[in-house]
Amino acid sequence: MPKLRNVVVAFLALSVFMVTPSFAQGQQGQNAGCWSGTFVGSYTLLVTFPDLWGDRSNLVHQTIGQLNLHSDGTATQEGSYAPDLLLSFGTETPRAGSWKCRSDGKLVVTLIFAQYVPTTDAINHPSTVPNPPPVDLLLSGHFRNTYLFSVTDANTLTRIKLRSRFYDPSQDPTNPNGGVLQPLNTNVAVYKRVVASDADLLAP
Repeated sequence: MPKLRNVVVAFLALSVFMVTPSFAQGQQGQNAGCWSGTFVGSYTLLVTFPDLWGDRSNLVHQTIGQLNLHSDGTATQEGSYAPDLLLSFGTETPRAGSWKCRSDGKLVVTLIFAQYVPTTDAINHPSTVPNPPPVDLLLSGHFRNTYLFSVTDANTLTRIKLRSRFYDPSQDPTNPNGGVLQPLNTNVAVYKRVVASDADLLAP
């Protein structure tokens, strides 16, 4: 038994040395990025909406997209803008999906969500409140969004690419190769971590 135990211990020790260099090598590239493991957490993106009807009935709204990256590889995102004027302009469901760390240190996130439009057409009446008002919402389709982030620092993710697939209501949004692939979006967007702080509790 002592000999067998010594063999097991030696094997485990060797396994550690075999695995560790592989992970370290991933960190030693041009950018450790998500290999540092510090990106897991909650982030917000500022989303600004103008006065939608141009008559100051709906002033500028500062809203947020709330991105959550979980340690088990799942990801969710919600927007505080989603319920805003949903009967006039539609809304979307919370986004759900997963993330992975790419070999170059970039972070890939894929999220699926549904989009709904009002039963009356508010889009063609931008200067007035729809009359009569819509009475319900209707599914217009699903989106499968794939984002590419760079891990800027411990509290910042920078979205550098976004591409969507649109699935009309008759199509299966769980098919990663289905729907219609949309043009590549390279607009940069900065997500900031929600950092826990007791500063407000200590303020006079």
